[in-house]
Amino acid sequence: MFVDHVQVHVKAGDGGNGIVAFRREKYVPNGGPAGGDGGRGADIVFEVEEGLRTLMDFRYQRHFKGERGENGRTAKQHGKSREANVIKVPPGTTVKDAETGDILADLTVHGQKATIARAGRGGRGNARFATPTNPAPEIAENGEPGEEKTIDLELKLLADAGLVGFPSVGKSTLLSIVSKAKPKIADYHFTTIVPNLGVVETDDQRSFVLADLPGLIQGAHEGVGLGHQFLRHIERTRVIVHVIDMSGLEGRDPYEDFLTINQELEAYNLRLMERPQLVVANKMDLPDAEAHLQTFKEQVGDDVPVFPLSAATKDGITALLRAIADKIEDTPEFPLAEEDVDERVLYTYAKKEAPFTIEKDDDGAFSITGHEIEKIFHMTDFNRHDSVQRFARRMRQLGIDDALRERGAEDGDTVRILSYEFEFVE
Repeated sequence: MFVDHVQVHVKAGDGGNGIVAFRREKYVPNGGPAGGDGGRGADIVFEVEEGLRTLMDFRYQRHFKGERGENGRTAKQHGKSREANVIKVPPGTTVKDAETGDILADLTVHGQKATIARAGRGGRGNARFATPTNPAPEIAENGEPGEEKTIDLELKLLADAGLVGFPSVGKSTLLSIVSKAKPKIADYHFTTIVPNLGVVETDDQRSFVLADLPGLIQGAHEGVGLGHQFLRHIERTRVIVHVIDMSGLEGRDPYEDFLTINQELEAYNLRLMERPQLVVANKMDLPDAEAHLQTFKEQVGDDVPVFPLSAATKDGITALLRAIADKIEDTPEFPLAEEDVDERVLYTYAKKEAPFTIEKDDDGAFSITGHEIEKIFHMTDFNRHDSVQRFARRMRQLGIDDALRERGAEDGDTVRILSYEFEFVE
């Protein structure tokens, strides 16, 4: 089964917890704090594996979790950090954030890696908190939570040229003639239901990768037919090879077919029309094809290169392949994401995200949310009084106490952080 789009959930490993410990050895007075730090968790890393061709494996495993860092130990021993969780993907995989739509990585080369979710650092042990005024602290941090994301994986085939056109115009037949690919060929529409790749070699020893995409029909960009599922695969191609049935045996007008397919490509992605396009006038061995070809050339004009061809008799193959190879050499790659080519450094003011927000719930309780306060909360060990006091000081430093008073909080009111509840004390 060919799978080219999946949604998965990734969770990087949390950091290990720091611990509270003291040096207690015979004949060693005033040993002092000796709690070690926790280790860093495991990152979630995607790596390109050229042997893969689809995203099939992700149909059966949709959740990936990094290992948690080891907790700190006594005698100031740090916990072990974890190796990254490396996930293999096929060349041509684009990784997007499912919530924002931002492209996180575009993986095309064998061995290329990208860190998709970063692990949390380890919490500090009590040896880190010793000061002249508090030489024996009973404070230790929990590990920082690792990043958690829902991501979309899209596979876009790495092909130099792509065959497009209506169903049954001869795309699969052409691919089977010019390469060793063996696509399914039959005399009914939508015989090809998955993209096919073939390596083509010209008579002058040049080679390129050609993709046969399932037939497009009118409305494909809106989800009609099969072609809309595979339009993404043409985004990486440098040259579009537009195959047209010039015989008109099915009652369609070749020029109308040409306009319809180009409208679908433009509606899907405007940048597709920037790519050079070669038109293949196929099935020239059939009756009326010559007459239709002359009319077609008059309608499209001299700016559109047209190559008469008969896949059945193999006439015109050599000239077409040479033209495709020439056009590929002259055409640069098209980046999937817009790149800023301005090398100047522009300093702008960006408002810092608020460390917290406060909302009053229907039951009268005050809910506190925000990345910074939630991170501090997760890293606090509430089993130790000193850690709780430190958390209370951090809340005051962030201005949460004053903000609660401004919102009308009184002694004894309930305050929520995540799923935990506290009592507001004046």
